[in-house]
Parts: sequence; C-alpha cells; structure tokens
Amino acid sequence: MACWSLFSSLESRSHHHIALSSPEKLGLEALKLGPPSFASRRRKRQRQHGRIAAAVDVPGDLARSEPRARLVGRASESYLLEETHRPLAEYMSLPASQYSVLDAQRIERVDDNTFKCYVHKLKFFAFEVCPVLVVTVEEQPDGCIIKLLSCTLEGSPIVVAQNQKFSASMENRVSWKNSGRSPKSRKLISDATIEVTIEVPFAFRAIPVQAIESTGNQVLGQVLRVMLPRFLSQLEKDYRAWASGDSSRRPLGTGQL
Repeated sequence: MACWSLFSSLESRSHHHIALSSPEKLGLEALKLGPPSFASRRRKRQRQHGRIAAAVDVPGDLARSEPRARLVGRASESYLLEETHRPLAEYMSLPASQYSVLDAQRIERVDDNTFKCYVHKLKFFAFEVCPVLVVTVEEQPDGCIIKLLSCTLEGSPIVVAQNQKFSASMENRVSWKNSGRSPKSRKLISDATIEVTIEVPFAFRAIPVQAIESTGNQVLGQVLRVMLPRFLSQLEKDYRAWASGDSSRRPLGTGQL
C-alpha cells in the first residue's frame, strides 16, 4: 500500500505541474515576465519529463503489493552421548530408507526420503497455527540435511487463508563429531534455520511490520529451541536401540513435547 501511495503522489504531482504549464498560464507569465530564456524552457521541459517518467515507470505489481513480513528463526543444539560397541558413525550414515520416523504421533513416512511432520500448535498473537511440513532428507557422510518441500497451515479460517499468501524454507543440518571428553564420547549436532515470508493479514495492518517480524522471529526461535533438543534426544534413543540389535526401526516418540 505504501508503494501505491507513492505512485499516486507522483502521479498527482505530475498532473499538477502540467496544469500550471498550460498555454494560457504560460501566456500570462510571458506578459508579466517577458519571454523565457532557452535555458529556462529546457529546464522546465526536463522537470516535466522527469516527473511524468517517475509516475509512469513504477511497476504496477510493486505499486499494488501488499505489506509482507519476513520471519526468521535459527537455533543450534547439541547432545552428548557415549558410543556403544556399534559406532555412531555407522548409524549416522544409514540410508534414509532405514530411518526410524522417531515419533509416529507427529511424523509419517511418505517414501524412502520424504516425511510429513505435524508441528505442535504455535501461538501467534491471538491465533493458533498448526503447520504441516513435508520434508526431504539428503544423506551426508556424517549425517543428513533435512529440507522443507512444502508447508500447509491449519487452524482458524483466517489462518487457513494464509496458505496462498506465504512462502517458507527450512533446513536442518544433522551431524556428529567427537566431543573430546572421553574416547567414546560423541556429540550429536542439529543446526536449523526456518524462514517464512508472509503477506500481513488485513487485521494486522495497523501493527508495524517490524513488530510483526520481531514477534514472529521470537516464535520461530522458541519453536526450534524446544524441538531440537527433543529431536536429538529421540535420535540418541534410536541409536541405542539400533546398536542393541533392534532392527524393527519402530518409533520411540509419543507425540508429546
């Protein structure tokens, strides 16, 4: 809306300038001030041309664009564990087709490398939002990278309406390394970033975009700070089940935080 106001302002100013420069007005000025010099006529034409161009060159899509907020959440968590007789490196290099879904209440396997995740309800201003994520897993030598393929919002009608008005990206780099505390001490690491760009709903237009972004950043950051330690804890339990010879890959989570 701010861009549209700028366009309207430029347009009205250029029309106003042209009106003042009509032949009748120039005739009166000539009687009072005498004939304008060549330089002054040239400057006047340049000013008119510049103002008209400023009004015309503003892209229509930009002029009509709605306010958008960019929300970013980042977190990095680690989890210490003692390696058993089966190396953690071997567990972390398993193909995605052998991954446990960890929590059957919150995660569904779509295919060998794709999973659907039901995130816990998020409180954002007066609304509750339930994101449903579809992610893919890219295998790495020391772990994997989990990337977002799609995100759908569930909740009230105003929340659901935002599904056509936002874009999201997410990446979670899961790896391990020696902790150095003891010969078998290892560290699981999760580095995650979420970025959401959303059209500000009409009901929130009175709130400065910076305030919406600040609140959204805090919400996303808090979500990651809660979920990553839980995720790593489940990963450690799954590693121990795998190391003990349990090949069932059954989920260990209960859907609770």
